[in-house]
Amino acid sequence: MKKVIGLILVFVLAFTAFVGCGNDSTEGEGGETEGASGAITVVTREEGSGTRDGFTELMGIKVDDVDNTTQTAEVSSSTSVVMTTVAGNVNAIGYISLGSLNDTIKAVSVDGVEANVDNILSGEYPIYRPFNIVTNSNNDLSALAQDFITFIMSKQGQDIITEEGYISEAESPAEYTQQEGLSGKIVCAGSTSVSPVMEVLADAYKEMYPDVEIEIQQTGSGAGITSTIEGACDIGMASRAVKDEELAEGLEPTQIALDGIAVVVNNDNSVKNLTSEQIKAIFTGETTDWADVAAE
Repeated sequence: MKKVIGLILVFVLAFTAFVGCGNDSTEGEGGETEGASGAITVVTREEGSGTRDGFTELMGIKVDDVDNTTQTAEVSSSTSVVMTTVAGNVNAIGYISLGSLNDTIKAVSVDGVEANVDNILSGEYPIYRPFNIVTNSNNDLSALAQDFITFIMSKQGQDIITEEGYISEAESPAEYTQQEGLSGKIVCAGSTSVSPVMEVLADAYKEMYPDVEIEIQQTGSGAGITSTIEGACDIGMASRAVKDEELAEGLEPTQIALDGIAVVVNNDNSVKNLTSEQIKAIFTGETTDWADVAAE
C-alpha cells in the first residue's frame, strides 16, 4: 500500500510540474500572451469615427489621408460595441475612449506608459485627442442651446468632465449662474465617445431645469458634423479636430475636454504593454498572430 501511495504522489508531483511548465511564458517587449493564442482579431471603428481618425493618425496607420487599417478588421459602430466585442474574444484588440474604460476589458500600456490622465497631462502617454462640440454660425443658435454650452464650459460643467475621467480644457472657468424658467428642447448629435460625458452634463443641466429636454443622438463624429451643417441638430459632437472644409461650412468648434484613446485587450490576455510599432503592425495587418507579438 505504501508503494502505491508513493507512486500516486510521484505522479501528482510530476503532473503538477508539467502543467506549471506548460503555463510558463516569457515576457517579451509586448508582455506575456498567456490566455491569447493564434490569430489576432483586430477591432476598429467605422469610417467617419473621430476615435478612428485620432487613433490611426497618432499611430501612423493613416498616411497621406490613406487609412491602412487591415481589411480583415472587424468594424464596430460605437464604443460600446468595441468593448463588448473585445470582452467576448480573448484574441481581440481594439481602441476606445479612455473615459469609457471599465473592468470588462483592460487597457495596455503604450511604450511603457500607462493610459491615465496624469500621463496625458505630462505628455508621456502618446494617444489622446480633443473632445469638441460644434455649432453652425449660419443658423441661429437658440438661447437655450447657448446657455447649455455656457454651463458645459463653466466651473460646474468642467468639474463634471474631470469627475468623469476626462481632462478639462477651460482655464479658470467661471461659475454658472442659474437662469429663471428655462424650457425647450436641445438636440445633440455625433461622437459615441463624447456622448457619455454629454449625457452626464445633460442630466446635471436638466436637474436645474425640469422643463428642458436634451436629446443625444449617437451617430459618430462625421455624421454629427454633417447634421450640424445641415441644421438637423443644435449641437454636434466630435472626438477629433474640425477640418478646414468643415470650418468653411460655418462650423464653430468649442473644445470641451481632452481624452485619451486606450488600446484594449481581453481581460484573459496577459499582455500588459505594446510599443507604438507593435500596435501599428497589428492594426495594419503586418502582425497577425499573438505569438509574433510576444516574440518581438
